[in-house]
Amino acid sequence: MPASGVSAAAIAARLSDIGLSARVEEHDRYASVQTELPESLSADLWREVLEVVAEADRFGLLATSLYDRTLWAVVHKAVPATGDVGGPSYQR
Repeated sequence: MPASGVSAAAIAARLSDIGLSARVEEHDRYASVQTELPESLSADLWREVLEVVAEADRFGLLATSLYDRTLWAVVHKAVPATGDVGGPSYQR
């Protein structure tokens, strides 16, 4: 698993420890974590959740209604060094 996947899995595990069910998805350039938020969260729980997702490269909240809220976090995969961008057919 790429480092981004390991970081995303760690974020998901910490969210799970808080009591939220999180899922991790691998994409071409990043790994993402998503969790549905309950209707009400205490201020202390919000602080814990924000501390966890602050470890990601980006995070946000998608609210489609008052009761339908999805917290998401993204961990970017490493960008190859300049000398490695040519790919397998690249001739030096």
